[in-house]
Amino acid sequence: MDIEPRISNGIDENDVLQLEILTDYQGQLGDVRDILAIRVIQKWEIGVSAKNNHRAVKHSRLSSDIDFGKKWLGEKCSDAYFSEVNPIFNELKTIQQESNRTEKWSSLSDKNLTVYVPVLDAFKKELHRLYLTNPSKVATSLIEYLVGNKDFYKVIKSDNAVEIQAYNLYGTLNLPFQDIQPKFNTPEITLPSEILDISYKKNSQTTLIVTFNNDWVLSFRIHNASSRIEPSLKFDINLINAPHSLFINKLSVPQELV
Repeated sequence: MDIEPRISNGIDENDVLQLEILTDYQGQLGDVRDILAIRVIQKWEIGVSAKNNHRAVKHSRLSSDIDFGKKWLGEKCSDAYFSEVNPIFNELKTIQQESNRTEKWSSLSDKNLTVYVPVLDAFKKELHRLYLTNPSKVATSLIEYLVGNKDFYKVIKSDNAVEIQAYNLYGTLNLPFQDIQPKFNTPEITLPSEILDISYKKNSQTTLIVTFNNDWVLSFRIHNASSRIEPSLKFDINLINAPHSLFINKLSVPQELV
């Protein structure tokens, strides 16, 4: 309430504060918020993304029928990309079917070299190709899809602390109510317009690091989501660096209250 005075201030008795829980479908469209606080009369809302003991921004899949370029960036992946990944996913599908869905990933002698690395290599090349088609749009859209296409507060609960981050990307957070000003400022954050580098994390065969301008850095760790073999892979995507203007407030929580 100190940084969002509209939470506790209405125009009149009809200006009711509403709380709404968003569906998972909204997250698939790039809206990462879990809870909305809404005042319809003021035409105002803020959202909160709640995390419990993890900082991942997105868990996205790759498979033979997922066009990540179209889904994430609005730019279709090339036939060359699918010609590289489809044989790998088709082989995984064959193993799954022939074992009646019982074969486990642990049975593969070297899944890093036979599955993860070739899929990541294809993803890396395709992301670079897509970037070259429209650099500014792709760089911005990638952050908007993975980090969020609406302004929001991220609340991260850990064992002894709660951290609040303000992703004020479009200037809709931290607004005053009439003459009541927020007690603290949550600055706007500048979105990236360039991808500077896409490369493997040092000493890793499963993680790509994507570096943008304006201090944005994302890590993409690929993994199998299930212990049993299936024809898809999952990304654990983390924001490992954000602009210095990102508002962060960390609150310590006594152990007895956890």
